[in-house]
Amino acid sequence: MNKPPIAITGMGIISAIGNNLAENENALLQNQHGIRKYSVSDPLIHQEKWVGEILKSNDEFYSELNLNPEEAFTRSTLLGLVAAKEAVLSAGLNVDDGLRTGFISATTVGGMDATEKYYFDFMESEAHRKFIPTQNCGVHAEQIAQELGIKDYVTTISTACSSAANAIMLGARMINAGILDRAVVGGTDSLSAFTINGFSSLMIYSDEHCQPFDDNRKGLNLGEAAAYIVLESEKSVGNKKVLGFLAGYGNANDAFHQTASSDDGEGAYLAMKTALEIADLKPEAIDYVNAHGTATPNNDFSEGKSLSRIFERIPDFSSTKAFTGHTLAAAGAVEAVFSLLALKNQKVFANLNWKTPMKEFDLKPQTEIKSKEIHTVLSNSLGFGGNCSSLIFQKV
Repeated sequence: MNKPPIAITGMGIISAIGNNLAENENALLQNQHGIRKYSVSDPLIHQEKWVGEILKSNDEFYSELNLNPEEAFTRSTLLGLVAAKEAVLSAGLNVDDGLRTGFISATTVGGMDATEKYYFDFMESEAHRKFIPTQNCGVHAEQIAQELGIKDYVTTISTACSSAANAIMLGARMINAGILDRAVVGGTDSLSAFTINGFSSLMIYSDEHCQPFDDNRKGLNLGEAAAYIVLESEKSVGNKKVLGFLAGYGNANDAFHQTASSDDGEGAYLAMKTALEIADLKPEAIDYVNAHGTATPNNDFSEGKSLSRIFERIPDFSSTKAFTGHTLAAAGAVEAVFSLLALKNQKVFANLNWKTPMKEFDLKPQTEIKSKEIHTVLSNSLGFGGNCSSLIFQKV
């Protein structure tokens, strides 16, 4: 099943720990998290919540991106534009050079943040009515692609928390199939009352900072973010600087439950197994696992089980969600960028807030930043409905 690795030539990100790639990298290296009480006073949110919030207003983004204030851009789209433009700029892409370029973007919130904000005055406010069409998840990808000038192929993926990982995987598969020469792939999600209240209703939202893989974990903190990477074929990459390679990818669905992962971690196990097969690697070749690690009781047990099944000796692993919060559809792309930063800096990033081992396993995440030789990183993204994806990144 071995496929040639896909070159990665650019990346961009905005999250609660930084407004660009350099700021995110510095925060990870300095163990600086971005979890704080939500600053937005929203009557639809019933309690104060700990979130990974980006402290910039939509108006500031409109101004910085030179967007027409009369056009409707939701927060998810604005965040996506920031990250996608940084990725394209860092890769030095010229979308008019005749090569086939795709834009594959993931979201779950879509335009929900705007429609829930303006729902009660749509009938009276003509100014807000322009946001009604932006509710559709696909609108964000169309708007970002238009701003980037990408026309060859544009699509949206929404598979819950594995969405961005699946966007990356689809881009790689289309390049390997000869359909595209390169692709800008990733995802974006903003905070919204619907998602905050939804996870609260499932009783998996923590009332303090989340503790991935800790026996006393209470649940997740949500975050907002956007991240994109640029994938290029051998024909497209030319003499460009390569940041890393996407060597393997896998997706599987255990079809166990609408919101819970299976007790034996079957979906994550199969996704990792497939990714290793496509990369033509043995499990012992993995130097670091960037785990999904949401800090919910179910996820961390199930993922721990899958890691125990795939690895005879589990490599260094950590969840970076205690830095950014769980960024939903963007998580797979955020953690793809973090995986590439781990390769660049030869660092295993810390699993913050861990204190007590889980009773079910002899598993301890890497709780302090660690220097080591890292050639290969595996990143997991596990979504509701059992949709599980794994990506393998390698050093140049």
